[in-house]
Amino acid sequence: HLVESGGGLVQPGGSLRLSCVISDVLLKFYDVAWFRQAPGKEYEGISCISEHGGRTDWLDSIKGRFAISRDNAKNTIYLQMNSLTPDDTAVYYCVADPTCNSDPNAMDYWGKGTLVTVSS
Repeated sequence: HLVESGGGLVQPGGSLRLSCVISDVLLKFYDVAWFRQAPGKEYEGISCISEHGGRTDWLDSIKGRFAISRDNAKNTIYLQMNSLTPDDTAVYYCVADPTCNSDPNAMDYWGKGTLVTVSS
């Protein structure tokens, strides 16, 4: 239902844009968020975007560097990530729910994730 792409290896200070294609008809009308999980750490909610484009950033460390957006005509959610640091290394997940929540246990539909590695 949710398929992420765009991860990879990037040097510190670099940029990546993650994409999430939504194939399920119902999920196209849901709020969508990006979460991440670094090795050995818990899930972190990054940002959420509503069906109509309202945005909420949950994670202080990404403010001013990451931006969530969506193109409803393409059924795609994006996460533009700039000024990446090694601390951003994680598996990034696209997650959908009728109402966004930064608690991962409250979010119902998860993609399989895409790995982002920030290293020189």
